[in-house]
Amino acid sequence: MQQIAESELIINDRGAIYHLDVKPEEIAENIITVGDPARVEEVSKHFDKIEFKRHHREFVTHTGFIGDKRISVVSTGIGPDNIDIVLNELDALVNINFESRTINAVLKQLNVIRIGTSGSLQADVPVDSFVAASHGLGVDNLLNFYLHENNEEEKQIIHYFKTQTQLQSTFGDPYISSASMHLLKHFVDGYHQGITVTCPGFYGPQGRVLRLGIAYPNLIDQLTTFRFGDHRITNFEMETSAIYGLGKALHHHCVSLNAIIANRIQKNFSKDSPALIEKLIVKSLEIISDKL
Repeated sequence: MQQIAESELIINDRGAIYHLDVKPEEIAENIITVGDPARVEEVSKHFDKIEFKRHHREFVTHTGFIGDKRISVVSTGIGPDNIDIVLNELDALVNINFESRTINAVLKQLNVIRIGTSGSLQADVPVDSFVAASHGLGVDNLLNFYLHENNEEEKQIIHYFKTQTQLQSTFGDPYISSASMHLLKHFVDGYHQGITVTCPGFYGPQGRVLRLGIAYPNLIDQLTTFRFGDHRITNFEMETSAIYGLGKALHHHCVSLNAIIANRIQKNFSKDSPALIEKLIVKSLEIISDKL
C-alpha cells in the first residue's frame, strides 16, 4: 500500500499528529468537540478519571472515563477551517498507521458529538433551549473541496434551498449532510430538531451589521422562511455542516448539539449562557455515558 508523504501527514517528534499534538493511544472513540478551549475543562471536570491532557494552539484535548466509558473532549476553535483540521486529524489517529504511514486495513468509526452555542432562526426555538441538528447545511464551501455524495433526501433539500433562496449566486455552492441516526435518535427528549446552517463568519455572513454594509441584507428572512416538507432551518452557527460533511465522507457518526444563546427573530440573548452550556454538557454526558 502506498505510503502517505511526510508533507501530507505531519507527525511531530513525540509521534503525535501535528495540530492536535495527540498520539493514537491518547484519543477515545467517543469524542466531544467544543469550540472554546476553556470549555474542555468544563466537560472533563465531570469525568471520573482523566488519562491524558494535551494543549497545542487552540486545540486542547482531555481523554478520560465516566464509569467504564472512555471519552475524549477536543476544542476545535471557531469555524469550518478549524473543523477541517480536527476531523481529518481525528480520523488519521484511528485509521492510519503512523509507523508505516499507510491506511489501516480495518477502519474504525468514531462517535463525534459537538456541544456548542448557536443563534435561533425561529421564534418558537427560544433562547435557553437546545437544538440537535438533523442536518448541517453549509454556505462556507469547505465540503466542495472534497469528493462527497448525497442521498436523495439531501439532494432534494439542497435543491429547494438553492431554488428558494438563490444564495448560490452570492455564496458559491451550498451543501448539506445529515446527522448520524445512530446518534441523533438519543437526542430527542428536551431537544428541538431541525436544519443547522453553518456560516463562514460571525458578522456579515450571519447578517449582522456594524460599520460595514452587507451584500445580502435579506439573509435572515431567507433562512427563516425556508421550508421543504417538514424540514426547516432552526438555527445557525459556524461548525456543524463541516463536522457532518467530513464525518459522513469519512464514515464516522456525528451529531451537533447546540445551546441557543441568541434568538435572531426575537432579538434577545441568554441572561446566563454559562449556566445554559453547563446544563447541555451534563444532559449530553448522561446520554453519552449511558447510551453510546
